[in-house]
Amino acid sequence: MRRWLAEAALPWSPASCRRIWARARAEGASPEDILERLDRAERTTLSRDRQARRLPNALSLNDTPARLRR
Repeated sequence: MRRWLAEAALPWSPASCRRIWARARAEGASPEDILERLDRAERTTLSRDRQARRLPNALSLNDTPARLRR
């Protein structure tokens, strides 16, 4: 898990990773499966972050009152 944290694209907290690890181990997951679960969690978070960054720009014109749009 230390290597995964060191190579992660996001600054994950050790507590977050430990929580994912402990939950997965309790479910019987292997260490390899847990690392894949961490990868999926990171991909999901990155995807959500990218969408959130695009969303305000897409809504900015729609949120502007019509009388101000010219």
